[in-house]
Amino acid sequence: MHALKLKFMLSPALISFSSLPRFFFKTKPFSSSASAEFSPWSGLQAWRESPLNENRIWGPNGPEPSSLSPPSSICFNDYGLDSASSLAELGALVLSTSDPLTKSNLSHLAFSRWRNENLPIGAYVPPAKPARPRFPKGNSGPKDSGLPLNAYMLHNLAHVELNAIDLAWDTVVRFSPFSETLGEGFFADFAHVADDESRHFAWCSQRLAELGFKYGDMPAHNLLWRECEKSSDNVAARLAAIPLVQEARGLDAGPRLVKKLIGFGDSKTSKVVARIADEEVAHVAVGVYWFVFVCQKMGCAPCSTFKDLLRDYNVELKGPFNYSARDEAGIPRDWYDPSFTNKQDNNEKKGTNEQLSVVVVDMYMPLLFVRDHNSGAGSGVDQGPYPCHGVVHFSDTLLIGDS
Repeated sequence: MHALKLKFMLSPALISFSSLPRFFFKTKPFSSSASAEFSPWSGLQAWRESPLNENRIWGPNGPEPSSLSPPSSICFNDYGLDSASSLAELGALVLSTSDPLTKSNLSHLAFSRWRNENLPIGAYVPPAKPARPRFPKGNSGPKDSGLPLNAYMLHNLAHVELNAIDLAWDTVVRFSPFSETLGEGFFADFAHVADDESRHFAWCSQRLAELGFKYGDMPAHNLLWRECEKSSDNVAARLAAIPLVQEARGLDAGPRLVKKLIGFGDSKTSKVVARIADEEVAHVAVGVYWFVFVCQKMGCAPCSTFKDLLRDYNVELKGPFNYSARDEAGIPRDWYDPSFTNKQDNNEKKGTNEQLSVVVVDMYMPLLFVRDHNSGAGSGVDQGPYPCHGVVHFSDTLLIGDS
């Protein structure tokens, strides 16, 4: 495809899918059981319709509302929250905030304001990287961290949750120019995810303080954001790499981390972690739902598309898998487990339904390649594809603090 044509197609100002005739949206049906195999999480609609969750502290009996709302130590006007006119702008403000607790609180207030005031999705350019505090340098292994094992694992989890706030908001802001194509529900779901993650970070931060530590007391890796960067030009890859790999890994590692904390004698932290792992099911389910949606728009089979994306972006999935939690979230096993054979998957690649019509490719290319639009002056996003160096292994230690 010529670069000029591609650039033309990627400009949101020139794309108005709602104005095209309905037949332009027709895609070839999935071969085999691509639609039949997908069963959304049973709690997805209830999660979407749930009221704002104000249970941002961990009380004697579990999550409970904070007595300070908003926190008295923060003047939110200083961050431009009140003047933001769209969800995308609110998200960009959160991404530009470096203090972790402030970011967490701003995330909740941003989602609350968007929900309560019915602001538009809008369109905004995300920062090149989310603002971050300075971390100490050195080895972040448990023996060198200076933290007891329970605090070390909790700090790792807090780091994952802080990154998850930014990952969700970056998805909202980065793909906001394509809101007409993706639909408001896409952005509502990921803003909701960001709100959940901000609450999870608040719980972790509170528990760390109770143990005598704080987030930032030990070095932290940047793996999660690097993987986010690689999928900055591809919404399907973003969905595959973040909710369907990173967050799904939390489903796998969560129960093992809970057992380790109980073995360490830290029952309270184990309960915090168990609750977080349980709530991650919704986030994985959101990823599955929208990944299937994008595949439907492109007329391609989700299973083989997911595998192709992981191969192209050099992401390797490693077990053991928590099949029950993954089943609940709606991820078909043949997407991620090589030992789970599905004869119909072989038929997908042989059938003609994987071949996209020119009309479908032309229409939905913006969903898959948005690099040209987001790499304008000041965006900080590379013009070319992000390089992939080696195979990324999503281990328990890096993602959820297991060790």
